[in-house]
Amino acid sequence: MAHVTSTIDIHLEAYCEPDSERRNELLSRVWSESGTLIDPPFDGTGIGPISSMGEAVLEHYPGHRFRRTSDVDTHHVFARYAWDLVAPDGTVAVNGLDVVEFGEDGKLIRVVGFFGDLPGQVAS
Repeated sequence: MAHVTSTIDIHLEAYCEPDSERRNELLSRVWSESGTLIDPPFDGTGIGPISSMGEAVLEHYPGHRFRRTSDVDTHHVFARYAWDLVAPDGTVAVNGLDVVEFGEDGKLIRVVGFFGDLPGQVAS
Protein backbone atom coordinates (compact mmCIF):
# COMPACT_ATOMS: atom_id res chain seq x y z
CA MET A 1 0.00 0.00 0.00
CA ALA A 2 2.86 2.42 0.77
CA HIS A 3 4.19 2.00 -2.78
CA VAL A 4 0.76 2.78 -4.26
CA THR A 5 0.34 5.90 -2.13
CA SER A 6 3.87 7.07 -2.89
CA THR A 7 3.33 6.56 -6.63
CA ILE A 8 0.14 8.63 -6.53
CA ASP A 9 1.74 11.38 -4.45
CA ILE A 10 4.69 11.61 -6.89
CA HIS A 11 2.23 11.80 -9.81
CA LEU A 12 0.38 14.67 -8.12
CA GLU A 13 3.64 16.47 -7.31
CA ALA A 14 4.86 16.08 -10.89
CA TYR A 15 1.69 17.31 -12.50
CA CYS A 16 2.20 20.87 -11.19
CA GLU A 17 6.00 20.92 -11.13
CA PRO A 18 7.04 24.13 -12.93
CA ASP A 19 10.50 22.84 -13.90
CA SER A 20 9.90 20.70 -16.99
CA GLU A 21 13.04 18.58 -16.50
CA ARG A 22 12.09 17.80 -12.90
CA ARG A 23 8.46 17.16 -13.95
CA ASN A 24 9.57 14.69 -16.63
CA GLU A 25 11.92 12.93 -14.19
CA LEU A 26 9.12 12.51 -11.64
CA LEU A 27 6.64 11.35 -14.29
CA SER A 28 9.14 8.78 -15.60
CA ARG A 29 9.50 7.34 -12.11
CA VAL A 30 5.79 6.55 -11.74
CA TRP A 31 4.27 6.37 -15.24
CA SER A 32 4.48 3.61 -17.83
CA GLU A 33 5.91 4.84 -21.15
CA SER A 34 2.51 4.23 -22.76
CA GLY A 35 0.40 5.41 -19.82
CA THR A 36 -2.69 7.52 -20.46
CA LEU A 37 -4.00 10.44 -18.40
CA ILE A 38 -7.63 11.37 -19.10
CA ASP A 39 -9.12 14.52 -17.59
CA PRO A 40 -12.35 16.25 -18.64
CA PRO A 41 -10.73 18.96 -20.78
CA PHE A 42 -8.00 16.83 -22.43
CA ASP A 43 -6.01 13.60 -22.45
CA GLY A 44 -2.51 12.43 -23.27
CA THR A 45 -0.60 9.19 -23.73
CA GLY A 46 3.09 8.95 -22.89
CA ILE A 47 5.40 10.94 -20.64
CA GLY A 48 5.75 13.90 -23.06
CA PRO A 49 2.03 14.49 -23.61
CA ILE A 50 1.26 14.01 -19.89
CA SER A 51 3.99 16.53 -19.08
CA SER A 52 2.43 18.95 -21.58
CA MET A 53 -0.90 18.56 -19.78
CA GLY A 54 0.85 19.62 -16.57
CA GLU A 55 2.24 22.64 -18.40
CA ALA A 56 -1.31 23.57 -19.49
CA VAL A 57 -2.53 23.35 -15.88
CA LEU A 58 0.28 25.67 -14.79
CA GLU A 59 -0.59 28.16 -17.54
CA HIS A 60 -4.15 28.40 -16.22
CA TYR A 61 -3.28 28.01 -12.52
CA PRO A 62 0.21 29.45 -11.96
CA GLY A 63 1.78 28.53 -8.64
CA HIS A 64 -0.91 25.95 -7.81
CA ARG A 65 -0.25 22.42 -6.57
CA PHE A 66 -2.26 19.24 -6.19
CA ARG A 67 -2.96 17.94 -2.70
CA ARG A 68 -4.39 14.47 -2.04
CA THR A 69 -7.35 14.90 0.33
CA SER A 70 -8.28 11.29 1.03
CA ASP A 71 -6.69 7.98 1.75
CA VAL A 72 -5.96 5.81 -1.27
CA ASP A 73 -8.59 3.11 -1.71
CA THR A 74 -7.32 0.06 -3.64
CA HIS A 75 -8.42 -3.27 -5.01
CA HIS A 76 -6.74 -5.49 -7.58
CA VAL A 77 -4.77 -3.15 -9.89
CA PHE A 78 -7.03 -0.13 -9.29
CA ALA A 79 -7.08 2.77 -6.84
CA ARG A 80 -9.03 5.95 -6.22
CA TYR A 81 -8.40 9.08 -4.21
CA ALA A 82 -9.70 12.64 -3.87
CA TRP A 83 -7.63 15.76 -4.49
CA ASP A 84 -7.66 19.55 -4.44
CA LEU A 85 -5.84 21.97 -6.74
CA VAL A 86 -4.57 24.55 -4.25
CA ALA A 87 -3.58 28.17 -4.92
CA PRO A 88 -0.47 29.68 -3.33
CA ASP A 89 -2.73 31.41 -0.77
CA GLY A 90 -4.30 28.06 0.22
CA THR A 91 -7.65 28.47 -1.52
CA VAL A 92 -8.98 25.51 -3.48
CA ALA A 93 -9.43 26.25 -7.19
CA VAL A 94 -10.74 22.82 -8.22
CA ASN A 95 -11.34 19.51 -6.48
CA GLY A 96 -11.98 16.05 -7.79
CA LEU A 97 -11.44 12.32 -7.76
CA ASP A 98 -9.02 10.17 -9.76
CA VAL A 99 -9.34 6.50 -10.57
CA VAL A 100 -6.05 4.84 -11.48
CA GLU A 101 -4.86 1.56 -12.94
CA PHE A 102 -1.41 0.11 -12.27
CA GLY A 103 0.67 -2.10 -14.52
CA GLU A 104 2.41 -5.26 -13.36
CA ASP A 105 5.53 -3.21 -12.65
CA GLY A 106 3.58 -0.94 -10.26
CA LYS A 107 3.67 2.07 -12.58
CA LEU A 108 0.60 4.02 -13.62
CA ILE A 109 -0.93 2.90 -16.90
CA ARG A 110 -4.15 4.92 -16.70
CA VAL A 111 -5.49 7.79 -14.63
CA VAL A 112 -9.04 9.01 -15.19
CA GLY A 113 -9.86 12.27 -13.46
CA PHE A 114 -13.23 13.67 -12.47
CA PHE A 115 -13.76 17.28 -11.38
CA GLY A 116 -15.98 18.27 -8.45
CA ASP A 117 -17.73 16.32 -5.73
CA LEU A 118 -19.32 12.97 -6.43
CA PRO A 119 -22.92 13.23 -7.66
CA GLY A 120 -25.23 13.06 -4.66
CA GLN A 121 -22.36 13.74 -2.26
CA VAL A 122 -23.27 16.14 0.48
CA ALA A 123 -20.58 18.74 1.13
CA SER A 124 -19.38 18.85 4.72
